[in-house]
Amino acid sequence: MTSVLRSVILVCFLMLSVACSSLRGTGDLGVVIERATGSVQIIDTTQHVSLNRVSGMGDLSHAIVVYSRDERYAYVFGRDGGLTKIDILRGKIVKRIIQSGNSIGGAISQDGKLVAVSNYTPGGVKVFSSDTLKLQAIIPAAYGNEHKRSKVVGLVDAPGQRFVFSLYDAGQIWIADFSSGHPVITKFKNIGIHPYDGLITPDGRYYIAGLFGEDGLALLDLWHPEKGVKRILNDYGRGDKKMPVYKMPHLEGWAMTEDYAFLPEVGRNEVLVVNRHNWKRITSIAVHGQPVFVMARPDGRQVWVNFAYPRNDTVQVINTEKLRVIKTLKPGKAVLHMAFTPRGEQIWISARDANQVSVYDTANFNRIKILPMTKPSGIFLTDRADRIGL
Repeated sequence: MTSVLRSVILVCFLMLSVACSSLRGTGDLGVVIERATGSVQIIDTTQHVSLNRVSGMGDLSHAIVVYSRDERYAYVFGRDGGLTKIDILRGKIVKRIIQSGNSIGGAISQDGKLVAVSNYTPGGVKVFSSDTLKLQAIIPAAYGNEHKRSKVVGLVDAPGQRFVFSLYDAGQIWIADFSSGHPVITKFKNIGIHPYDGLITPDGRYYIAGLFGEDGLALLDLWHPEKGVKRILNDYGRGDKKMPVYKMPHLEGWAMTEDYAFLPEVGRNEVLVVNRHNWKRITSIAVHGQPVFVMARPDGRQVWVNFAYPRNDTVQVINTEKLRVIKTLKPGKAVLHMAFTPRGEQIWISARDANQVSVYDTANFNRIKILPMTKPSGIFLTDRADRIGL
């Protein structure tokens, strides 16, 4: 063997060794929004470290993230209408577009081929190829003899290659069915005044819209949409006393267990417990402040709650069998978001004003790690790729 050949083989071996050492999966990764700097940090939930920071994503004051089916690409929806595709393995932006003047969130289709964005300005939904971010469809949220455009909120993906969303100004819920390749729109009108957010149950059956302009919730059975929208929990809201609301709770943060739904009460220091089978109130649980996110651990045995300003340095844990608070934690000032690891052994909690993200053990409530970050808010782990409505 010549010295040249030996050199070539050695170089190839070294290159292969470097390539193999850099290989990794995406199942234990996630993204944390740094809202003040238009950046995200890519995290490893097994090693409890930040792997990379990606900048240049504009206004992330109300940012949502969804993932490709293979969990490699994160799609970041910014408040300024920006849609950014990130390669979380390479830690860089693949493509970024400004698709509207003001957007409020998005979703990815059941087959992973379409990314939909809900827009305030101009009101409507735009749908893009998840591969290229090429525009595929525009759905104007037109109402009032087609002369007005409504803000769109509560956009979720649903089984059957559908997107479901609410029209804030029009008081409507729309289904956009892409199963034939082109959107077929079904409209449900007069669902209530000013739907401000929406959620879909984990099994993909029910879409629920919260109402800002009146008490109650609007429920649509996606197995039987022909039955129309049903009003549930007519006393859910601010009531006659019109309690001061420091922050409207996010419906996406509802906790769903096998029998119960745990809802943040509006303007009250309570978590509402509802029977999931008939959507009737069971009881309320007194908590530290006005709940924002009420999130169930994946096994359903615990519910974790964070709170609105000014009592937003606290997180409480509810035992879902005993229906009472069993632990109070202080992760830092301005707790904004929480995310469980896929099997629920950890929870990651952002504290914006403390400039940190804390990792807690959900069995013993010990803090495992603190990661410094700049004004962190939303935490989005890659297991969202396998869940409906996230």
